[in-house]
Amino acid sequence: MSGRLPFKAGELRTSSTKKTAQDAPISVSMLAGLIDGSLRKGIPSSVRVIGEVSGFRERTHWYFDLKDADAVVQCVVFASSARKLGFVPENGQEVVASGRIDFYAKGGKVSLIATKLEPVGAGALDLAYQKLLNELRELGWFAADRKRPLPVFPRKIAVLTSRSSAAYQDVLDTARRRCAAVGIVLVDVRVQGEAATLEIARAVRAVGRMHERLGVDAIILTRGGGSTEDLWCFNERAVAEAIVESPIPIVAAIGHETDTTIAELAADVRAATPTQAAMRLIPDGPALAEQVTRQANRLSHALKKSVADLRDEIAAIQSRPVFRRADELVRPARAALESHERSLTAGLRHRLSSRAIKLEKISNRLERVRPDRVASRQERENTARLARAEQRFADAMSRVLDTRQIRLTGLRRELNAVSPVAVLQRGYSVTLDSKGRAVRSIGSVSSGDTIETRLADGSIKSVVGAAGDPSRRPPSRRPKPGSDKDQMDLFDGER
Repeated sequence: MSGRLPFKAGELRTSSTKKTAQDAPISVSMLAGLIDGSLRKGIPSSVRVIGEVSGFRERTHWYFDLKDADAVVQCVVFASSARKLGFVPENGQEVVASGRIDFYAKGGKVSLIATKLEPVGAGALDLAYQKLLNELRELGWFAADRKRPLPVFPRKIAVLTSRSSAAYQDVLDTARRRCAAVGIVLVDVRVQGEAATLEIARAVRAVGRMHERLGVDAIILTRGGGSTEDLWCFNERAVAEAIVESPIPIVAAIGHETDTTIAELAADVRAATPTQAAMRLIPDGPALAEQVTRQANRLSHALKKSVADLRDEIAAIQSRPVFRRADELVRPARAALESHERSLTAGLRHRLSSRAIKLEKISNRLERVRPDRVASRQERENTARLARAEQRFADAMSRVLDTRQIRLTGLRRELNAVSPVAVLQRGYSVTLDSKGRAVRSIGSVSSGDTIETRLADGSIKSVVGAAGDPSRRPPSRRPKPGSDKDQMDLFDGER
């Protein structure tokens, strides 16, 4: 017998049945379910794929292809995830996409649902920083000519930082050490986290809006060091915009010296540390005191020099001949003035007397020629005419007298201006010899001569005990005091 088993009907029936079940068709939905299940079982729930961005489209969500040299995978980034990335990918950019594989049954598409994108060669925060930096630079927010000058001596400074930060204590210590007169106002804000951006921007605008009422002249925006993520709130556009629009200058000191944030670039002055920021705004008290002392010394020296110069000028004026020989110079003019005054007074009296006599004669003549029987009307007219004539004569005489009086007053004023009496009233004196001549030199008197010293309120007579050698007296070229030529020249010069 051969090794072949005998035929069994049951086996044939079973084999036929299995073949029929495998050949039965399934629905598209069932196939999609099998594909989805196989993807879920065969691929990890989270994958990281590196590739080049292609065909980027932004339609609320982001749609693009992630490809390399041999394959293409469709990628989707939902809006909720896109807002957290900090940058927008560009075509041709190589990125690492992290997410899950999803099969979209209705479209028959397998896609990578990415929740995180990381640029290859640069972090997302770095790209976002560079993009905003270039944008704000084009707007001129970092330009030097836009920056506001710092106040020389601020009344108050608003410090925008966390109350518990070491930066705030550094600012306080520096303010107390340099100048306690400058007030410090703390504006407590969060300086880290997502909520910090809006809080800092609002605080900057609030201080700028109320700075006149608060007496605040400048703002210090500061915090200590930290990671890029910790300092990111100072790299947001909202904070930079609030700084640029502030009506008062802002000094920013954020992070370590090597950290440079957008807020620091937009601020009017960037400081490396909080202490340096306070030093840029708060004047040095001891240095100010020293400067005041130097200025006071300069003013004192200038005042003393001015007084000394004035004294020298007064001494030079006192040494002039008009003050040393005042009586000698004024006497001829005074004598001429007195003579003119007497002549003028006598002339006025004579003229008034002659006019009175003439008036009396005219009155007598009118009285003699007046008709005894003239009508009362004619008499009144004549009387009125005579009264008017008398009034005109009196007015004319009054005008003449006024004119003479004005001239006399002017002559007196001129006399007083050059009068030696006024010079004597200021403490000067004049010495006369026994003949009434002014003693100009010690050589003009001899021992035993009687001399008279005239002062403002009287005179003093004295006898010369010893005198200098007359032969050494310089010859006088002036005319003798009291001579006609001396009197006329001096009088004419004053007139």
